[in-house]
Amino acid sequence: MNITELLLTAIALAMDAFAVAVATGVCLKCVSKRQMCRMSWHFGLFQALMPILGWYLGGTVRDFVQTWAHWIAFALLTWIGVKMILEAVGDTDKAEACDPTRGMPLLILSVATSIDALAVGLSLSLLGVSVWWPALVIGITALGFTALGLYLGETMSRAGRIARFAEILGGLVLVGIGVKILSDNGALPF
Repeated sequence: MNITELLLTAIALAMDAFAVAVATGVCLKCVSKRQMCRMSWHFGLFQALMPILGWYLGGTVRDFVQTWAHWIAFALLTWIGVKMILEAVGDTDKAEACDPTRGMPLLILSVATSIDALAVGLSLSLLGVSVWWPALVIGITALGFTALGLYLGETMSRAGRIARFAEILGGLVLVGIGVKILSDNGALPF
């Protein structure tokens, strides 16, 4: 894998993390440095670890990953997306208490946005390519795109009257990413 292919792969893998980060920034409205570091670190770490895990698993779980990974990612992203939408249309105090950069939501989002990196690791294993350099590049790229996404989402949420609409849109984006994952993997007819 040459450097151009590696960078394009890393950017493609980071797009889910970027979209989730934008939606999170919109939901939070004010992103602290701590929240930005926490989410960026977790997304980057999971994006780096998943190819390594996939590489080590090699062909042993290849069929399982190809069969179920897209359904798992869809379920996790849809769950978080629907939760965001319900909080946006529900009680404002409850919505403000939600912080997707902490606890279980952060873990779920980290896994959901990095499952496709597991498949990349499986592919590298089958090709006999070392995983260490690609994993590092993938992780750093995801970290950077997550930080940028949080910043852009926070900036978009400051538009005042459209903030609640943006939260709903952010939840719909997460559900849309889940549907796209299913569609890209042939689980949907479109």
